[in-house]
Amino acid sequence: MKHLKTPLNGKEIANLKTGEQISLSGVIYTARDAAHRRMIEAVEKGEALPIDIRGQVIYYVGPTPAKPGQVIGSAGPTTSSRMDAYTPRLLEAGLKGMIGKGKRSPEVKEAIKKHRAVYFAAAGGAGALLSKRIKKAEIVAYEDLGPEAIYRFEVKDFPVVVVNDIYGNDLYEEAEKQV
Repeated sequence: MKHLKTPLNGKEIANLKTGEQISLSGVIYTARDAAHRRMIEAVEKGEALPIDIRGQVIYYVGPTPAKPGQVIGSAGPTTSSRMDAYTPRLLEAGLKGMIGKGKRSPEVKEAIKKHRAVYFAAAGGAGALLSKRIKKAEIVAYEDLGPEAIYRFEVKDFPVVVVNDIYGNDLYEEAEKQV
């Protein structure tokens, strides 16, 4: 298992290979459909994004509210293809990593290669376990969106797997070939 600290840099990303297990620590941001839509609208209007995404990782999650004594409630990944229409523009703006579940479109995979980024998968159905790796959570933008607001998570040893690397490899396609 490789240990990475965010924000990500080009050298670290270049050393990642499809199928590798990664332990992420540092800051990651959350965003789902509605937040992505607003960020792209801001980019198209020439406005600044509400967070500096250069080198950052976005986790596709809509966390549930925290119960007493918890930092956050369940925080399992959302299906990534729902963000595919927005992802190439955010990669162009400097985003370096995404965490979700499921396959990405050919356009997103090409943008990952072009902008030297990485797509990680987190275990679907393990939201309660993943939330234990989140040490701090705060809303930083679009609070009116509720669970779809942009959160800033501080994570420690957050487990993910490299699905798409900068070399065009795809873990899901490789797995399908072996069946």
